[in-house]
Amino acid sequence: MIVTPFAQVLASLRTVRGNFAVLTGQQDRSASKTRSSGSNPPSMCKTSLAEEPHQQLAIETLDELDWCLEQLETLKTRHSVSEMASNKFKRMLNRELTQLSETSRSGNQVSEFISSTFLEKQHDMDIMSPPSKEKGDKKKRPMSQISGVKKPTHSPAVAATTIPRFGVSGVQEVLLDKELADVNRWGLDVFKVSQYSGNRPLTVTMYSIFQVGAGPAFKVFKIPADAFITFMVTLEDHYHADVAYHNNIHAADVVQSTHVLLSTPALAVFTDLEILAALFASAIHDVDHPGVSNQFLINTNSELALMYNDSSVLENHHLAVGFKLLQEENCDIFQNLSKKQRQSLRKMVIDMVLATDMSKHMNLLADLKTMVETKKVTSLGVLLLDNYSDRIQVLQNMVHCADLSNPTKPLELYRQWTDRIMVEFFTQGDRERDKGMEISPMCDKHNASIEKNQVGFIDYIVHPLWETWADLVHPDAQDILDTLEDNREWYQSMISHSPLPSPERQELETIGLPATSSSSSSSALPGSGGGGSGGGNGGGGSTSADKFQFELTLEEEEGESDAETPPGESGEGEEGDVEEGCRGRGRGGAPAGSTTTTTTRTESSSAAAAPPPVAGPQLPRRTLASDAERAPAEEGIVAAWEAGSDAPRFRLGS
Repeated sequence: MIVTPFAQVLASLRTVRGNFAVLTGQQDRSASKTRSSGSNPPSMCKTSLAEEPHQQLAIETLDELDWCLEQLETLKTRHSVSEMASNKFKRMLNRELTQLSETSRSGNQVSEFISSTFLEKQHDMDIMSPPSKEKGDKKKRPMSQISGVKKPTHSPAVAATTIPRFGVSGVQEVLLDKELADVNRWGLDVFKVSQYSGNRPLTVTMYSIFQVGAGPAFKVFKIPADAFITFMVTLEDHYHADVAYHNNIHAADVVQSTHVLLSTPALAVFTDLEILAALFASAIHDVDHPGVSNQFLINTNSELALMYNDSSVLENHHLAVGFKLLQEENCDIFQNLSKKQRQSLRKMVIDMVLATDMSKHMNLLADLKTMVETKKVTSLGVLLLDNYSDRIQVLQNMVHCADLSNPTKPLELYRQWTDRIMVEFFTQGDRERDKGMEISPMCDKHNASIEKNQVGFIDYIVHPLWETWADLVHPDAQDILDTLEDNREWYQSMISHSPLPSPERQELETIGLPATSSSSSSSALPGSGGGGSGGGNGGGGSTSADKFQFELTLEEEEGESDAETPPGESGEGEEGDVEEGCRGRGRGGAPAGSTTTTTTRTESSSAAAAPPPVAGPQLPRRTLASDAERAPAEEGIVAAWEAGSDAPRFRLGS
C-alpha cells in the first residue's frame, strides 16, 4: 500500500502509461533509452511519415510519459516532496489522537504525551511570567561560554602502553567479556555491561566496537588509542549519574544499536568517515542531559533555552558539549583527520544529533517513508544513495531508530527502560508541581497510565518508524518487528482492570455503556483490542472471543478532508484521495511491493479472561492501583533510584 503523495503520483503515472500502451497497441514498446537525461522534453517531430497518425500520436505520447517519469524519478525528494508527506502524516496522527483523547482521561493523557513530545509545537502558547530565582543559583557567566563542561578532579589521561583490554581498569573481565561477546547482536544487556565495567558502559562499548566492528577507523584515521580512551572517559563523566534514563547507559545502548544497524547488509554502502560520524554522534547525543524536556527548559526560561532560542535546546547543547570536550587535554580523537574530513564529519554529526529532537519525528518518518516508497515504484527498485542529502537522511533515521529502540529489545530490558523513563518523568513532574507550573503529560505520578502510554507509544510512534525502516532494509529487521509486537502485547495485557474513576464512570453510564472497565481506550487506540482493558465492547460478562487487528492504518475516509476544511478554504489538492496507513504491518513480513499487512489476533472480551500468551519470559502480572495506593509505590521507584543501583527496584502495583 503506497501512502506518501509523491510515490502515489509516480505509481499512478506508471499505471497510466501502462494502460495507454495497451489501449494503443504499444505495450511491446519499452521506454526510450536514447533520450537525454536533461531537462528538455522529447521532440514531437521525429516520427516516421509512414506510420499512421494515431500511431504517431501514441508513440509521441508514450515518449512524453517516459520523459516525465524519468524526471520525477530523478527528482530530489528530500525537502518539498517529503514535506507533503510530513504534513499528511501529522494531520492523520492529530485526527487519531483527537479521537483517542475523547474516550477517557487516560486516553487524553496518552494523546497529550504523544502530541507534546513527537509533534512540533505551534506558536500559540501563553507567555509565562519569569520564575522566581531559586536559592543557590550559580554565578552569572558569559552566554558564549558552554555550560556543563567541567574540569576533571583527576587527570583522565591514559598512557598508550598501559591501556587495559576493555579500555578501563577495575572491570570484572570474565563477566564483561561474556556480555560484550554480543556487541554485534541486537539486544545487548547494557545494564550488565554497566555493572561489570564499574559504570563505564559507554567507554567499554565504544572501545569494543572500534576494535571489533569499526576497527579500520583506528588505522584509517590514525586515532590514538590513548586519546580515544581519555576522550571517552571524559565524555562519560559528563553524563549525569543522578539522571535515571538519559545517562551513560542509554548512550551506550544507542551506540551499540547504531553499530548493529550500520552492519545491516542492505546498507553496506557507507564510508569509514560516515560510520565514524554515526558512532560519535550516538555517543554524544545526550551528554550533559539534565533529565528534563526541552519544553520544561523553555517554560522555565532557562539559560540554555535563551542561548539556543528555544530551538532544539538540548540537542544543540549536547553537540556543543561533545565538540567542546575534544579540546580538552589529550581528547582530540580527530587530530589526524584532514581539514576537509573534520568539516565533513562535524556537519554529519550535527545533522544526526539534531535529528534526535523527538519533535522532528514526523518529519523524519515522512522523509524515510517517501524515500522507501519512491524506491518501490521506480523501475530500478533499488536505493541509490548517491548524494549527501539521501545518505544523511538514512543516517539520521538510523540514529533516531536506535534512540527509539527500547520497545524492540527483549522484554526484561524494555521494562527496565520503562521504569527509568518514568522515574525521570515523575521527577520533572515534581519540579513542575513545586514551581506551580502545569504538569507535563505523563509526568504526574498520581495519575500516570504507564501501560496505556507504552501501548500508544508503540502504536503511534515506534511501530510506524520501525516498520518503515524494515521496508528499507527488508528482510533484515523482521526479528526486531516481531519482538516489538510481542512487547506491545505484553503491555496491552497489563492494562488495569480496576474500576473507572467516578467522573469517567458517570460519563459512560450517561451514554448507556457499562462502567466496569478501566479507562478503556479500545475504541480509539487501533490495535489495543476490544477487550484490552477488560471491558470488551460492552459485552460485560461475555466469554466469546472478539477479534481485533494489529494493523494501524491512520486512514482518512474519502471526503473527510472536505468536511474538516474551514469555510472559505479549498479542500482539494493532495488530500482528495483516501489517505491510508502510516502504521502497520503485522508479523511475518510483507511482500516487496506492500507496506501494510493485516495480522488478526484474538483476545477474550471478558474482564476475568487471561491475557494472550506472549513470547519470551512470562513476567508476573501487575496492575495499576488506585491513586491513593499508587503514589507510595511510584515514590518508591524514585526512592529506589536515589538510594543507588543496589537498591531493590519497585514496580507499580507490586
